Amino acid sequence: MRIRATITLTTALLAALAACSSSSDDKADTPHSSPTTAAGTPATAPAAPDAVDLERVADTYVNLYFAGVGDGAYAFLSKRCRAKADPAAYAATVGQAAKDYGPDHPATDVHATVSGNMGRVSYKVKGLPKFDQQGQPWTVEGGAWKYDAC
Repeated sequence: MRIRATITLTTALLAALAACSSSSDDKADTPHSSPTTAAGTPATAPAAPDAVDLERVADTYVNLYFAGVGDGAYAFLSKRCRAKADPAAYAATVGQAAKDYGPDHPATDVHATVSGNMGRVSYKVKGLPKFDQQGQPWTVEGGAWKYDAC
């Protein structure tokens, strides 16, 4: 059940990321004044990802990794890390981690610090202390946190 929920969450996150990156070339819909909400108050720009977002994303990444969801975990890699990791090889590594350790190893005690578009996450991996992390680097790309420890 946990794997299904994780996959569902990942699918939703990826769909949201895809929706955020799409654009429309239809100039007829371009407003001529500043955007407002339905209540008539000025719309605000979306908040930059913060430490709470980073903690949530890191937790999701760890769950995907140990569940063997290679494509889902790969989507959380930064551009720099994706350039160094072949998707098939990465999926095989994640699949092997799932075979070796099983899926029931969530991140615990997750704590993040953020400075601008860079963040660091420390966490424990339940039952697998050799995978505990201190200051794991993450970066913001396209408005979303991406794993940058490659």
